[in-house]
Amino acid sequence: MQVPIYYSIRNLWTRRLTSLLTVAGMSLVVFVFSAILMLAEGLEKTLVDTGSYDNVVVIRKGAGSEVQSGIEREKAAIIQTLPEIATADQGHPLAAREMVVLITLPKKSTKKLSNVTVRGIEKTSLSLRPQVRITEGRTPNFGALEIMVGNSIVRHFSGIAVGQSLTFGMRSWRIVGLFDAGSTGFNSEIWGDVDQMMPAFRRPVFSSVTFKLRNESTFAQVKTLIDSEPRLSLEARRETQYYKDQSEMMAKFLRILGTSLTAIFSIGATVGAMITMYSAVANRTREIGVLRALGFQKKSILSAFLIESLMFGLLGGVFGLFFASFMQFITVSTLNFQSFAELSFSFTLSFKIAYQSILFSVFMGFAGGLLPAIRAARMGIVDSLRA
Repeated sequence: MQVPIYYSIRNLWTRRLTSLLTVAGMSLVVFVFSAILMLAEGLEKTLVDTGSYDNVVVIRKGAGSEVQSGIEREKAAIIQTLPEIATADQGHPLAAREMVVLITLPKKSTKKLSNVTVRGIEKTSLSLRPQVRITEGRTPNFGALEIMVGNSIVRHFSGIAVGQSLTFGMRSWRIVGLFDAGSTGFNSEIWGDVDQMMPAFRRPVFSSVTFKLRNESTFAQVKTLIDSEPRLSLEARRETQYYKDQSEMMAKFLRILGTSLTAIFSIGATVGAMITMYSAVANRTREIGVLRALGFQKKSILSAFLIESLMFGLLGGVFGLFFASFMQFITVSTLNFQSFAELSFSFTLSFKIAYQSILFSVFMGFAGGLLPAIRAARMGIVDSLRA
């Protein structure tokens, strides 16, 4: 005979205070586990969403990011003549030569200086990034010392508003617009005319060339052509892949950190579940003897106690994931290890993180209940009834 599941549920309710404390411990571990995975997922999603699949980013070979790259004007001109590049209505190639540098601005929360990305753009840059829209003011006039600022910069840094000025690159730049780029990395950037910014920062070279493919299927051909040309010493990546690579180092660090912390915390939660189950076995010794005398086999007793422990894990996982889901309403701003610039992103909960968290919690319940369940199953009928 099999012990009904109701029996396990009833025993959880009978010991509800102990059960609540055990579930709370597991919930805390799952909360930490889920939150850190959500943080890494949010970082990757923000940077991957920054790029467009049919856009190609060209940087100097061996450079990890645009900040480290340099492309001479002659080489940039060669890239812009590729026949695979899409064209605008007027027949101009949809390609933009851009410059990326870092400046420091004071944060609102700490008043300390932090790195911010400044991107010198061309008119075609706006056509390549349709996700960017002006929320206040206007776009900068090309040829003027004007800039527009992403909304994440406005939220986290001081002195940012339309009509105010920022001083960097030995010049004063007037803020004429604020823009929203959705959940992308562009939201954490400042944009202005590349032809004005290059002399201001004494940069004779561009950082990158970005262009839209006429046909997405020609990427492999374009990449081979650019990567294999020894006179260029450049490499091409899909824009989505480029920004995914930018998140790799920090996302890996967050996942390692999360795994390490939860491994330590999970030991405590598992031991707590084990103590709870050992206590349940000790308090129900005579009850176990009665069940055995009624004809329930050892495996039925084993499964009944394991189900109780698995319920601890399942409830801990559900509650921990429930509270972790509210982290999606929080936006964090931190330093990206790859670009060394400030980046704002939100916690992101995915189906993969949800089922990983539940499985992890159920495993804690299983690990905590296995030994007590084995002990209960091995009890003899006569000894149990005499207890």
